[in-house]
Order: sequence, then structure tokens, then C-alpha cells
Amino acid sequence: MQSIFQTVGIVGTGAMGRGIAQMAAQAGSRVRLFDLQPGAADAARAALADTWSKLLAKGRLDAAQQAAYVAQLSPASALGDLSDCDLVVEAIVERLDVKQRLFTDLEAIVNEHAVLATNTSSLSITAIASALKHPQRLAGYHFFNPVPLMRVVEVIAGLKTSAAVCQQLTAYTRQFGHTPVSAQDTPGFIVNHAGRGYGTEALRVAGERVADFATIDRILRDQMGFKLGPFELMDLTALDVSHPVMESIYRQYYDEPRYRPSVITAQRLAGGVVGKKVGEGFYAYDNGTAVVPPEPAIPDVAQLPPVWVSPKAARRPELYQLLKDLGASIETAQAPSAAALILVAPLGLDVTTLAAVERLDPTRTMGIDMMLDDAATKRRVLATNPATRPDMRDAAHALFARDGKAVSVIRDSGGFVTQRVVATIVNIAADMCQQGICTPKDLEVAVTLGLGYPMGPLAMGDRIGPTNVLEILFNMGTVYADPRYRPSPWLRRRGALGLSLMHEEA
Repeated sequence: MQSIFQTVGIVGTGAMGRGIAQMAAQAGSRVRLFDLQPGAADAARAALADTWSKLLAKGRLDAAQQAAYVAQLSPASALGDLSDCDLVVEAIVERLDVKQRLFTDLEAIVNEHAVLATNTSSLSITAIASALKHPQRLAGYHFFNPVPLMRVVEVIAGLKTSAAVCQQLTAYTRQFGHTPVSAQDTPGFIVNHAGRGYGTEALRVAGERVADFATIDRILRDQMGFKLGPFELMDLTALDVSHPVMESIYRQYYDEPRYRPSVITAQRLAGGVVGKKVGEGFYAYDNGTAVVPPEPAIPDVAQLPPVWVSPKAARRPELYQLLKDLGASIETAQAPSAAALILVAPLGLDVTTLAAVERLDPTRTMGIDMMLDDAATKRRVLATNPATRPDMRDAAHALFARDGKAVSVIRDSGGFVTQRVVATIVNIAADMCQQGICTPKDLEVAVTLGLGYPMGPLAMGDRIGPTNVLEILFNMGTVYADPRYRPSPWLRRRGALGLSLMHEEA
């Protein structure tokens, strides 16, 4: 099959440029490599030849394919050597003035039908194109690192980008086996925008001393199925990359509270404690392996108290069945006895508030997160309040660990860890749909492929139930009196009507 773009120029031959060049060559395009640094284009060609040699050795391609791919690459000694390109993709420094200058130069070199594309992850496509005489020919073409493995590409239309240009880039992406998603020109596009909730809310949880970094990571992995906890992920990407993105999106949205960065990452960035690549981040690293603190031991409790469950507990029937399966002595009277462990299961509210409102003895009151079906999780999460007695805390821990499932005990907060983080993720995603940044379908695809989430954020909301997400957000907004938990109209309307979050309006 003939490639949509016969000749493709790549400006910037670092990791991203090389990855894009690999995809272009494998799509059947002739590829011109240009870099201002002397010898960089030749080094990129050699590195790609080595990559294909390794794939040949693994049986992932044959000798004829390897030879053809290498033959399609040629270094360019000057920008003018890109004059015959049908598409030029830049992957250079993230500076608006530098990118504008490059595209102004390219516009004078390539033919009038050539497509210009920027791999920017954070700059406005409209702003970059504003320097051009023909801004309709420029689009965002955002790949993720490593390009061959991260199989989603954002195709972004600036304010004046031609629809035909985006259609060509979308079709070309499919030619080399990646999945294109369409986005409007807004801060963070799809993936970096949708990803704000995971790290920023986890940082707020840590900043409130609800739990330590390792516990938060364990909870989100084991309860919701994330491959990496937020602090593991930030250590992997490194704070010198992730914190500036947090600040950039926050500022570009004129300090919208939903995207507010954390002083924790700002301080660690200033101190050089940026992650795995320097051997020190949220975790210490020994020969590249994170040194993870052990989980607290299960308390040895000789005699467990009877258990009384609040009538307002979420999933109350399921909680009763769980207690029965664990062999607990269950009290069913209207009020707990003087010896009972009191359980509440809030959505978005803190244990302290429920103890006060329901007039429960706070010294014996513990919370349990029942947002998700217990059978679907690998960990149970309990929460104390400031007055909880140590013996009651230990009894609850021992009871819920009886069947061998992991248990984490955290401090009180409005919403448990998973409730807070997932509700924030869902709310941001719903707001993106409200803004028309992308379709719900493209949002789900981009997030699952680009961020590796166990499911898309709208699917998360449907799993939990839109009304439950709304309840969590409303209650957290009440507890914290903070507009960052203000529900998106998209979420609110669908919750009110009992519709799936994937439902698109006519």
C-alpha cells in the first residue's frame, strides 16, 4: 500500500524524533532526518538501523524489510534538503519562539501542499501557527515516548487548521499501526489534560498526611487496578518533566482549581529529588529498584469486639455479608452497645463528620471504603478519626485481614484515597467532554493507551455509578469548601438522568 506521505522530514532527532522517523519509514515513506547538532542525524540513522537489526534477530521483521527501512532513511545537511517533503514533523525544544521560527523557515522551503506538524505536548497549536502565512497547513501531531510502543497519537486542530490536514494525519497514523485520536487545541490536549487528576489529587492526599506515598500507591493499584501508583509513576517520568506540565496546564487554564499543582513536587524539584533517574524520588532506589517500606503488620488481637454498622453505610447489605464471611459478631440493634466497634462507610464524607452527625461514639468509630464491590478489589481500606482508640483501630485491622486480603489503615479525610482520586479523574474527563475537547470514545481510547489506566475515566464513572461519583464530589466539596470538587455539568446531567457517561447528546 502506498504511503499517504511519500517523503517525510523529521526536524529534531532525539528520542521522539527517532521514534517518529521509525514509524514513518515503516509506513513506507522516505524519511529525511535533520538536526542542528552536527552528526546527530547520522547518529539517529545508525541507531534506527540497530533497532531494526534487533527486531530482525527477534524474528519481528525479515531481512528485506530491514534493508528497505534503512534505505528509506537519509540525513539532511540543511533545512533546505526538506524541500521535497510532503510532511514535516518537528520534535524540538518546547519553546514557542523557536518553533515559530522553524515553521516560518519551513513554509518558505516546502511546496504549498506540504503538511507541517508539531509534536508539542504543551504549547498551543494556534499560537505556533500564528507566525505562518498559511496557518491552515499546520496541525499538532503528538506522539508519546517511546513512540513505537505507545500506540496512540493525538491529532490536534488549531483554530485555523484545515480539516483535510487532520484527516491526512489521522489516516497516516493508521498506516503505521497506531491509533489516532482527535483533539481540540486546549492545554494538555487529551492525555496530559485527563491525567491531571491522578497525580494532583494523590499529592493532596499525601499533603494532608492521610497516608504515606507507598500506602497511597498500594491502595490505587490494589483497589482500582492501576499498573503504577501515582508516586511510582511520577518517579518514573521524573518531576523535572511532570511538575512543569502540572504548572503549565494550571496556568493556561487561568488557575482553574481542578488543576492546582502541589508544593510537594515543587519543593522536591527544587531539591533535585526528581525520581528514579537520579536514584531518589518519592522512593529511594538501590541499583534502579525502589526501596519500598514494608506494610504494617496485622495486629494480634486476642478478643475481637462485636461490630455495629451505621444504617447509612454505603453497600450496607454487602458489608453485612462481608462481616458474616469474616466471622464477626454482628450487632443489629438501633444503637451500638458500649463495647461495639462502630463502622461507617461514607462516600466523600469523613469519618469525623459522620460520627458527629449520627451521634456515634468517635472513640469506637472506624470507616471502611465500600465504593467498590469488595470481591473486585485486592485491598480493603479502613480509616480512623482523630479520636479513634488504638484498640479499636487494631481490632478493625485484624478483623478485615482475617481472610488474607491486604488491609490499609489511613487517617480520616473527606473521601477515601480511591474515592478522591477516581472521582477527580472522572470529573476532569467529564469536563473535557463538556468543553468538546474530544469525543467520549477518543477520550477513553487516549487515556487507556496513553496513560495505561485499567479503563477509561468515563468507564470508571459508569462502574462506580455517576450518582455515586456526584455524591462523592458534593460531599468532598462540602468537607473542603473547595471549588476543585465542583461537578462538571456533563457529569451532573447524566447522573440526574441515570445515563451512562459514554452517552453522547444528539
